Amino acid sequence: MDLSDRARRRIALAAWVVVLFLLLPGFVTLPVALNDSRFMQLPQGSLSLRHFEALLTDSGWHQSFLDSFTIALAAMAIACAFGTFCALGVWRLGGRIAAVVLVIAMTPMILPPVVSALAMYRVWVQLDLYDSWAGVVIAHAIIALPYVVTTVSTSLALLDARLEQAARSLGATPWRAAIDVLLPNIRGGVISGAVFAFIISWDEIVVTLFISTRAVYTLPRRMWDGIRENVDPTVAAVAVVLMAITILGVAIVMIHSRLRRARPKG
Repeated sequence: MDLSDRARRRIALAAWVVVLFLLLPGFVTLPVALNDSRFMQLPQGSLSLRHFEALLTDSGWHQSFLDSFTIALAAMAIACAFGTFCALGVWRLGGRIAAVVLVIAMTPMILPPVVSALAMYRVWVQLDLYDSWAGVVIAHAIIALPYVVTTVSTSLALLDARLEQAARSLGATPWRAAIDVLLPNIRGGVISGAVFAFIISWDEIVVTLFISTRAVYTLPRRMWDGIRENVDPTVAAVAVVLMAITILGVAIVMIHSRLRRARPKG
């Protein structure tokens, strides 16, 4: 084994150590979810699935899952539409105006969540959007917008501008050139932005606490109330389910990526 192989193995080992260091605290929720107590603690005796049963039978948790999923899908669609065309506009404009627009688009990512939440609370009350589905969806879309702009702008930076020029020279309108030429070539950036937007909306809690009370009860809010009000161990069961879904999704993506690389070309 030469020196380069040893270096790669050491780097891989160090990477796995860091990954385990970051992931192991999260896996503590598994034994907590399996405890037989009404309180959130590590198992003292026998293991139990009572908290997973409570999760499966409680309609409140089911509704919160559905609310979060629906809101995340809607916010993702809005953020993708506006973020993609914002990035396209900035890419076409260039110069100082584009830089100003890009800074404004990045503002929700730069500002602390509490500041954004306070601002949205005041505006949403005036617009009669407080504690409404439309208000929560719009707020989540605004928060997710910068991530879509970032990923799409990165894809556009790697795109040859002559592709659009060629389409325009053949008679395509700016709209048609964007739909038929630009979007297919930046599909990866749009998909990445959509994934980020969905995750940001699904995980959002600070802004949701400020702009809603009981009419919109997302999963993070229910988990927050479960910890703050009665320390419900069902929250640990929810965390385990979410981690399992995440691990399954990552595994599917990795397997699909390996199968694509292994597929013979041509």
